[in-house]
Amino acid sequence: MKKTIFITGASSGLGKAAAKLFQTNGWNVIATMRKPENETELTKLENVKVIKLDVTNSSQISETINQVLSMQDVDVVLNNAGYGLIGPLESFSEEQINNQLQTNLFGVINVTKAFVPFFRERKKGVFINITSTFGLLGYPTCSLYNASKFAVDGFSEGLAYELAQFGIQVKIVAPGGMQTDFAGRSLQGGLHEAYKQLIAKVSEGYSEEQIANYTKAETVAQIIYDAATDEKNQLRYVAGKDANELYNERLSITPENQFQKMRSQFLM
Repeated sequence: MKKTIFITGASSGLGKAAAKLFQTNGWNVIATMRKPENETELTKLENVKVIKLDVTNSSQISETINQVLSMQDVDVVLNNAGYGLIGPLESFSEEQINNQLQTNLFGVINVTKAFVPFFRERKKGVFINITSTFGLLGYPTCSLYNASKFAVDGFSEGLAYELAQFGIQVKIVAPGGMQTDFAGRSLQGGLHEAYKQLIAKVSEGYSEEQIANYTKAETVAQIIYDAATDEKNQLRYVAGKDANELYNERLSITPENQFQKMRSQFLM
């Protein structure tokens, strides 16, 4: 019997790569996105259903998921929808800050909450939440993105303990840099005169040369597929060479020493 995965943020990048990989491996795919009318690739694939879902709309989340579950079972939920609000805190409005947390954090929480009763009744199911290496360590001009991804990481770990009694798994996939249009489409940058030197220094890490060395979305999608199918009681999957290097460095020294090292690097 074919399994089904429900994916948020499937219109491009990692979400679309994951949808295509699971479909290729014989899964039914429910690919959700804010503007399904613009999708031209996934709609042509067999066993892929493209539907509208804005993860910042809690009532739409409940209605959509209840409708989906009334028609078919879901085995895996991939909470992928998200974007990066990158820039110094002072450069962003309250609305921008709220939108960042509504999408990256509350979207994950609300989608997950809608599925929990269904998985609990079935006594099985897998949640896979996409975080980031910036959900494992802080980085300048990423404080708000850090906040959202650190929160998803903590939420996922706590929930994993909570749901284990029902046979439900919660897993985290933490990619580093990816060769997708995330930097162009999903990054919202804020500028502030007082931070121009810091912004310039941080921007060096987003050069075309650096991005060329990032991990391909298809590679991270394979790690998501492995997490969904390996039946391991593993919480975190760190995805990408740069992600693993950063994570291993973080594990090898104390958080305070890591902080001091990063601070001195970006101290103007």
